[in-house]
Amino acid sequence: MDRNTTLALILIGAILIIWLYINSPAPEVSRGVDNDTITTSDDSTSILQSPESETIEKQPVTEQIEKSQADHGIYFESSSTTGRIITIETEQAIYELSTLGGNIHKVFLKKFRNWYSLDSNGDDNYYKNSVQLINHSIGNAYDISFVSTDGKAINTKEFEFEASADLNRYKIAGQDSLQISFTLKTKSHGYLNKKYQFYADKYNVLSEIEFLGMNNLVSNNAYDIVWDSGIRFVEENSVNEADYSNASVYYGDERVILDASSFEQKGQSDFNGKVDWLAVRNKYFVAVVIPHSPADVEGAYVEGYRKQKPMSGIVEVYSSRLKVPFRDTDYEKQSFSIYIGPIDYDKLKNLGHNLHAIVDFGSFFGLEFIVRPIAEYVLLPLFNFIHIFIPNFGFVIIVFSLIIKIVLYPLTKTSSLSMKKMQLLQPKIAELKEKIKDDPQKLQKETMKLYQTYGINPAGGCLPLLLQMPIFVALWGLFQSAIELRQQPFIFWIKDLSTPDVIYDLGFKLPLFGVQQISGLALLMGITTFIQQKMSMKDPKQQALVYIMPVMLTILFMTFPSGLNLYYFMFNVFTIAQQYYINHKHDDMVLEPVKDPGKRKGFMARLMEAAEQQSKSQQKKKR
Repeated sequence: MDRNTTLALILIGAILIIWLYINSPAPEVSRGVDNDTITTSDDSTSILQSPESETIEKQPVTEQIEKSQADHGIYFESSSTTGRIITIETEQAIYELSTLGGNIHKVFLKKFRNWYSLDSNGDDNYYKNSVQLINHSIGNAYDISFVSTDGKAINTKEFEFEASADLNRYKIAGQDSLQISFTLKTKSHGYLNKKYQFYADKYNVLSEIEFLGMNNLVSNNAYDIVWDSGIRFVEENSVNEADYSNASVYYGDERVILDASSFEQKGQSDFNGKVDWLAVRNKYFVAVVIPHSPADVEGAYVEGYRKQKPMSGIVEVYSSRLKVPFRDTDYEKQSFSIYIGPIDYDKLKNLGHNLHAIVDFGSFFGLEFIVRPIAEYVLLPLFNFIHIFIPNFGFVIIVFSLIIKIVLYPLTKTSSLSMKKMQLLQPKIAELKEKIKDDPQKLQKETMKLYQTYGINPAGGCLPLLLQMPIFVALWGLFQSAIELRQQPFIFWIKDLSTPDVIYDLGFKLPLFGVQQISGLALLMGITTFIQQKMSMKDPKQQALVYIMPVMLTILFMTFPSGLNLYYFMFNVFTIAQQYYINHKHDDMVLEPVKDPGKRKGFMARLMEAAEQQSKSQQKKKR
């Protein structure tokens, strides 16, 4: 959770606590463009690297490969240091495989556009416009490494594989599938074989790894499936993307996350035992390696680092390995699935293996066990159900906020009526304070009797709001990271519901908050928050909150996605309408004593009685 999100949730929680504090009697008494070369930043500035800079970055890798092949030439029949690229195009993605390592070089997702190509209307150039997820300038993905019997570290990325594909490009559609294998032969007539099975309508790729006649070459009874290149950052705001990026392992029936949050040192985690899958993600996309027999995996290792980029940008890179046992037999085979695609709840859920755990619905102060079920089983299904009938996600959010408002109406109505009763009771409380202001204990007791007489719970105005907090946090997480909102336009100036709707750039950053761009929806949200509080807060002591809180929230919400701000703006509008209705419907409300008030003692009244009895018993002991 990023700093602004945390500040906003803490501030909103503080509003509720202060509200409860003010309305409670005790405190009152006590007084006391190659798309692979683009790096992004948080101020919407793109840094394009030149081809020369990429060549310089790759040169040491080539030198290393040449040296490794010279050192390990006694093992494999491999000589090339460049390899060739084989392209497989499906309905979902374009995969580029390299014979140098028999690994994954690039993956373009055809249905997801780069942020800098949104204005390329009608341009179907997938290589130019589609997101590409493999950090190929760092290294390709899905390699095999092991230690030879004579103690040398070997990584298959350094060797040329023979490909079963005669052509350099294939295209499949409909229900078609395609299998391509890469073979690395040893000089002792053994081989290492990597097979890939592609499906036209799926993001996941099936893979088999076979060893034949290599039991005299692989030592330590193990080899590693290596994903060293992590996953590329593909959003305009790299700082925000870094907040959602991590590596994770499904281990011991739970998802264990490694988040490289420090610039100073690498984060790392080592796992021993059964591993169901290994994943590396950015904000909206993920690469997952899934063993078909998790019990045959001996563990995993992940590490990551955070790096500062030009123009205040940030990038996180993760390296990961699956530890696979080698049983020292003449022939061995292991099967895996590789998913490289969107973090889409339904797609991941349908794949099984608890992959839907990758979807982040947010948490706050350890409330994930409450927040996640609300988002996963109620809010997200409702959101997608509405979208079946309404294609524009902006209008989906409006309808969604109205439904949530209706569902929460009983709680908000109770809160509003309780606050109105408290306002009507204030003159009587003020009268009590004037009469017995010199005896705080008696004042406290009489105040509680007053509440009991009129059947008022002093916390009744805030407790319903506190009960809504898990729903609030669940909605927060849902709208912050839902891929459904990525690059979805609404109306007017709102072009992307997953990013702030900027209407003006200040040219400088506000101290403390780091805000530079003005969001139109954040301003509207702040205005409606002010109107809402002005309607509900009548106590003079609360007037500071009426002005301070809307301003603070507006500044904090400036950097949040426009979809989230649209939701809270509309929720505020519906709340204002509700408050207006309640205020006018109950304009003639009068306080009337309840029948048998002794039978209607609330929690605070019972608490005060217990405290009074304890005080009396302590006084008796002193005597």
